[in-house]
Amino acid sequence: MDAKTYTAQLADLRALREDIKKTQTALVRLQGERARQITALAAYAKAKAERIAPAAGLSLADVVAIAPILAPDRLTTTPGPPAPEAGVWTPAADVPAAAVEEPPGTRGAPAPVLPSRTTAPPAVPTVPASAPATTETDPAPARLGETRTLPSIPEGPVGDSWFTHTANLASTHPNFTQQARSTVFLDTTTGILVHRDHTTRLDLPTASAGEILEAVFRTVPEGVERIYITAGAPWHAQADRHPFLKDAVAAWLNAPIPGWRTDTGRGKDRMAGHFVHARNPVGRYQHVNNEQHVELRSVGEWFDTAGAEPAVVRDAFVLLWKALRSHWPDAVLMGSPSQTGRDLWTRTIPTKGQFADGYPVLSEELRGLLHTTAGQGRTELITPPRVPEQLPGLVEYDRTFAYAKHTWKSGVGTPQRVTAQRFASWSEKEQTKALFGCGHWHIRVTVPSTWNHVGILPAPAPGDRAWHYPSAPGTTFTTWAGGPEVYTALTNPLAAWKIEILDGLLWADGKPLDDWSKKLKEAWAALAAQANLHGDPEQRLAAHLASRAVRALLLYGIGAFAQRPRTVTGTTPRTHERDVPTDAEIIGFDNDTITWQRPTGFTRDPNAHPEWAANIWSGARAALLSQRMREDNTYVGALHAPPGTVVAFRTDAVYLTEPQDWPYHGQPGDYLRKGHLTGPVPAPATEDALLALRDQGRTTQET
Repeated sequence: MDAKTYTAQLADLRALREDIKKTQTALVRLQGERARQITALAAYAKAKAERIAPAAGLSLADVVAIAPILAPDRLTTTPGPPAPEAGVWTPAADVPAAAVEEPPGTRGAPAPVLPSRTTAPPAVPTVPASAPATTETDPAPARLGETRTLPSIPEGPVGDSWFTHTANLASTHPNFTQQARSTVFLDTTTGILVHRDHTTRLDLPTASAGEILEAVFRTVPEGVERIYITAGAPWHAQADRHPFLKDAVAAWLNAPIPGWRTDTGRGKDRMAGHFVHARNPVGRYQHVNNEQHVELRSVGEWFDTAGAEPAVVRDAFVLLWKALRSHWPDAVLMGSPSQTGRDLWTRTIPTKGQFADGYPVLSEELRGLLHTTAGQGRTELITPPRVPEQLPGLVEYDRTFAYAKHTWKSGVGTPQRVTAQRFASWSEKEQTKALFGCGHWHIRVTVPSTWNHVGILPAPAPGDRAWHYPSAPGTTFTTWAGGPEVYTALTNPLAAWKIEILDGLLWADGKPLDDWSKKLKEAWAALAAQANLHGDPEQRLAAHLASRAVRALLLYGIGAFAQRPRTVTGTTPRTHERDVPTDAEIIGFDNDTITWQRPTGFTRDPNAHPEWAANIWSGARAALLSQRMREDNTYVGALHAPPGTVVAFRTDAVYLTEPQDWPYHGQPGDYLRKGHLTGPVPAPATEDALLALRDQGRTTQET
């Protein structure tokens, strides 16, 4: 084989790869449609998995995994629970439980825990006639098919060695001031460019990256370091030519630009380059003849512009900067809300006291464990027969500035390991204190036999979904969960779940985020008030957008603490194909350039604190189910709505079939009714259908 043949066959191989991508996309779509049809068939009273399985070309286990209601009785085991220990809560003796295997790394018997003896919230109304009721005699569904097994902490000294911090790595107060960057705002649809107090219209027939750079630098000759795209999404212009949206974005970012090259970073930022994101990409470029660096970014990272003109978007950033400056005299707006939010947090790190030397970063093993076992927002769509085919209505309740409600307490210092034996040796008071503290628990869970509401605790889900929330009576599963959710499972107003502690991490309570969060909440409140009271409609919109940006600072700042394993995107000329890293995945190519990405694992990030993000996310998920409104002396959340009325969860929002009398004071964490559709409304079967109904409900409520 000569070089010419080799090159030609490589081109054929790439074309084959693109065909495979398209086929895989089509396959995923067809599999989703098959699952939808199986779910619809399962609603038929006489449906049987034995008939549906051959029609679908699936095994019996696969069909039941999609529609658990089809689980046949003979696959369900109902072993009796172990004899209760003296003084330890266990469910009634007739609880059916699906058989589970002992998770790896568990020594001895797990420790059952006690429900809190604090005053319980008020009871929830009984099941309405339209809701599917479940009785105590219903068989428990078996856990069938492939399931994802979560990792556990190794036994003995190996596992104990995880409970430490990374040497010479800690979050400390910065000794420098961020430098502001010259910024412009550009609508690529209209060509309107705003730079400081000047507005110009550019001619952008194709709105390519090269065309934008040339036009902007011709108009602003003194130089620009950041270009925010406020409207137009030019990186999607060739979306119809690519099987995936990210491919179109990568092609747009990597198109050759005479006089410019991909920025490889400056100073310590050696991992620069483009960031390929389907909706909010970042292009980083450097001029070949000088040190001019520039970023192309989407304002969508900060907020939805709601059709605002570039000048209004500029005003929103000015208002945001002023609001932050009232709390941080050295505040500087960086490229993204996650960068800015975390930079502002570092400026609240104490320089005196216990953590004057900074907050140390956990061992890589514990960070990896938290990354794998601590999910983020709850996203769940509940479909018939668990809700009616025709809903009597659809009401959206969204928690205002939700994460800000859960930043008052976080774990600090080196966590202690709490094994099953150690937990069992504690008194009820010590157990309750631990579960109410900052912890992350490896647990075995059994749903009560009388349960008829939504699930409470996340479980590893089969397939592509990371988590689901089992709710069938008697179901037993093993998972990891944060203290707020475990506490909710034990103290909810319906029935205490059976929780067995297998292992856990427990931190000392601290307030590392409290000062940062309070300042952001004050800035948010001031901007929200300005948005409500300003006499100029454009300034009202600018203040509203600025308040949304403050929300993004906290939301994405918390996400940045999680420190996901990093993926680096890079480009290599086609003439140097052998220089593509051997562990890289090629995600796009053209006649001149190969675009690739590769995982790089965890970096030595001094501000990596996944324990804080995990605790906040757990608290937010628990508050979707039950939250006390202290000043009103009442409880709100999904578990305080009648069974059968919950249609969906989406991070900070819950969707119900009927309105609730929940108080709203405009404070972080309060439930705001944002949309309402009166019925009959067809129950959404897909996420897109739910979002369409959501938008319709918001429009209807506004009118």
